[in-house]
Amino acid sequence: MEPELHPDLKPLEFLVGEWEGAGVGGYPTIESFRFGQEISFTHTGKPFLIYTSRTWLLDDEGGLDRPLATETGYWRPLPDNEVEVTLAHPTGIVEIYLGNVAFSRVELRTDVVARTATAKEVTAGHRLYGLIGEDLGWAYDMAAMGQPLQSHVSAQLKRVR
Repeated sequence: MEPELHPDLKPLEFLVGEWEGAGVGGYPTIESFRFGQEISFTHTGKPFLIYTSRTWLLDDEGGLDRPLATETGYWRPLPDNEVEVTLAHPTGIVEIYLGNVAFSRVELRTDVVARTATAKEVTAGHRLYGLIGEDLGWAYDMAAMGQPLQSHVSAQLKRVR
């Protein structure tokens, strides 16, 4: 039985569900690539969303080649359509984002990026999530490895649940 959505989550309700699709990525320090992705936004009836994302490199035929990035975290709505997001990556990076929700669009910017001694240098991020028709589109700009904030990955996903 699915719990009732907490009233504070109403502005983020459009995200709730399971999403799958494909995207593209690149950065000055790596070669461009195509990836498959699944994202999940779930809730427990409390005033936060549980977020998970998994990606896989796609081969030339569009099949799954090997695992890429994974991230998990929590999205917490604040008053005045603001939101804070905490994300953890198994590569030793933790990010705290602050942003706002407008209709079916969320814009987030890093407030804090922390990393372990063995993690790659990431210093800032900017993320956009929003509905494109019935699909979920998202984009991530990153400042890392001595590079300024710039486009890194983006995808368009279909709701599967």
